[in-house]
Parts: sequence; C-alpha cells; structure tokens
Amino acid sequence: MGEKPRLIVVAGPTASGKTACAVELCRMIGGEVVSADSMQIYRGMDVLSAMPDTAEMRGVPHHMLGIADPAEKYSAAMYRERANAEIADILARGAQPVVCGGTGLYINALTRPLSFSERSDESMHDELMALADEPGGRRKLHAMLREVDCEAAARLHENDVRRVARAIEIFRLTGVTQTEQARLDAQREGDYREKIFALEWPREVLYGRIDRRVDAMVEAGLIEEVRRLMQNEARFPTASQAIGYKEIAAALLGRMGMDEAIGKVKQATRNFAKRQLTWFRRDPRTIWIPAEGKRAEDVAKEICRILEAE
Repeated sequence: MGEKPRLIVVAGPTASGKTACAVELCRMIGGEVVSADSMQIYRGMDVLSAMPDTAEMRGVPHHMLGIADPAEKYSAAMYRERANAEIADILARGAQPVVCGGTGLYINALTRPLSFSERSDESMHDELMALADEPGGRRKLHAMLREVDCEAAARLHENDVRRVARAIEIFRLTGVTQTEQARLDAQREGDYREKIFALEWPREVLYGRIDRRVDAMVEAGLIEEVRRLMQNEARFPTASQAIGYKEIAAALLGRMGMDEAIGKVKQATRNFAKRQLTWFRRDPRTIWIPAEGKRAEDVAKEICRILEAE
C-alpha cells in the first residue's frame, strides 16, 4: 500500500480567521478548501452561517458549501461520504485539500473512522426531537442523556438539542455510549496523514472579534434573511438551530427589542466559541497557532514552515 494522502486542517473557534488563513494557505501551496461547517452546508442561510463570499474566497475553489436543502437532515456520515469524494477529486487533480471549519464532529468524521455515525433511526430521532419541543423538554432530554452518558451530558449544553438527541440515539441503537464509541474510534486508523492547526486568540480579543462579526452579519442582511426563513419555518427546521435565528425571530415577533436580540446573538456565539475551544483543546493532534497581531498571510506562512519541517 502507498503512503496515505496528506490532509491539512485549519480549525478553531468562530471568528478566529480560519477562512482567510485557509485561503492564503491554499494560494501558497496550490490547495482547495473543503468546508467543515455544519451550517454552511445548507443553502439559503448564507448570512446566518457566515458563509464566505466570492471576495473572501479570492479565487480559491471551495467545496461543501450550500450543498444541502435546509429541510434535509445532514449527518456526519453523509458529510464524510461527500467530503471524501471531493477530497479524492482534489487529489486526483494534483491539488492539496485544506479542510477549514469549526465543526469538530465533521473534522473527526474525515480524520477518524467514527463508526457510530453510520447507524441512525429516523423515528427514534423524531421522537426525541418532539420531546425537546415540549415545555421543559430540553431539560428532560438532557437528563435522559445524563443517565446513560454523563460525560457527553457534561460536554453538551441542553440547548444543543440535535447532538443531545443523537447521543441518546447512539446508546439506544448500539448499547455503547457515544463517549465510549469515540474512545474506540480514536484507537482506529484513519484514511489520511492529517495535520490539524487551530488559530488561537486571547479570550477577550476573540470575543471582540465575535461581536464585530455579528454586527457585520446584521449589516449584511441577517434580519432580512431570518424574516425570509421564518416564512417557511416548517420546511427549514435546520435554520432554527443556527445561532442567531431564534434570537432575531423573537425580536421580529415582538417578544424583545432588536438591540436586545443582537446582544443575545453575541452572547450565544461567545458560548459556542467556548465549546469549540474545549473540543479542539481536548484533541492532542491540534497544533495551536497564535494569531493575534498577525495577518492571515503570516499565519499561513507559519503553517507552511511547520509542514515543510515534517
């Protein structure tokens, strides 16, 4: 067997500058970006998901953006199958795939076998999601997870309904907790020689970047996008899971002021960044690159130096 293909990953929390760094890296090494963002895979949610526009892409081909309808339930297994096909095509053309995103589960789906993600039960999933929609249902669902997998419950917030439900579903289907499955999968060999980099910022600096990112999203049409999605909410259940949707929707329905809603979006995004940091810090493969005071080009050059030293 030949040597496994190299896979470069640029990860980290939201608003850390991953996209700009990955684009600069691709321009230096002849690469193409493969998105690993669980919201950017959906069409019609460009502002909510902070999807990069043509100017941000700077001529670098991007894959796995806007490929699914918001009505579709897109699993890690589905992501892996399609992303692997895109990576194979990139490699066949002699280019270097650069995975870029903050969805740790998607990154693991590419770099680790993740056997647990293959099995699913739609009726069970729908039953658990229906429970979450009941008064106090999210708390009940989280308590159910805590009974069978206390480590996953400690890792997942009760508002992260889809992942809480998925962890319960995995245990019911396999008799093994998601946490234990992850440990077993970590011992198995993946398909690539992956090198995972993450951009690191002082916490308060990152929070400032997040606040400015949300302000920019509002200027780019966040409110209008949410209003449009609300008109077809039953068809677009994924939109309601995106940070920013429920807060802006509440303001549009008169349940709070818009300024308050925007403040809540910023806080929810900061909380999300904390969870992302916890995920990537838990992965011993992650190489942290300090980004404060550096241009995206500088960070990309640093990554190149590390790669060349291999």
